[in-house]
Amino acid sequence: MSMDNEQVREHSFDGIQEYDNPLPGWWKFLFWASILFSGPYFFFYHTGVEGRSVADDYNAAVSANLRLQFAEIGELKPDRATIGKYMGESNWLKVGESVYKSNCVSCHGAEGQGLVGPNLTDDFYKNVIHLEDIAKVVGEGAAAQAMPAWKNRLHPNELVLVSAYVARMRGSKPSMAGKEPYGQRIGPWETADAETKPAEPIKTGG
Repeated sequence: MSMDNEQVREHSFDGIQEYDNPLPGWWKFLFWASILFSGPYFFFYHTGVEGRSVADDYNAAVSANLRLQFAEIGELKPDRATIGKYMGESNWLKVGESVYKSNCVSCHGAEGQGLVGPNLTDDFYKNVIHLEDIAKVVGEGAAAQAMPAWKNRLHPNELVLVSAYVARMRGSKPSMAGKEPYGQRIGPWETADAETKPAEPIKTGG
């Protein structure tokens, strides 16, 4: 097959010349666009920011699916018996975990260790004495709304389930140093059934 001499490159290796066949413009554009895109992509998904990893996406998807099953359990009441029950329901706690990671991490830390807000892993509480008080604080807020009220922003079931998740954080061992104790020490969580043993603390460490 004959080639146009103007399309043959001038250099030669052992008498072999190279045909000038440049890559299409669209291919070059995609190549450079991919390189430029890789930087923001890396910093968005691979710098440890909560809620951006594949695992976080999976947990969010699981939680979204579980929310579709709310009709199954009806509207939960934010009382001691209900919160105590769902402290032991691992599948439903994923919903509580998702709510926590979406709304509470900035103040209480990814592992409940406390940042602006208090440590949720120790035995000291300012506005909580009984298990059901957690749901009250989450729903109505506290400390002159330094802790905002979430009752108008969360589904009632989400409020109960995130309360159960927070209650399970107590006694866990965060991988990072926790905030100093705040408030008064309270006894173990009481459930509606005195014979019910408290649930094991949830593992929040990495």
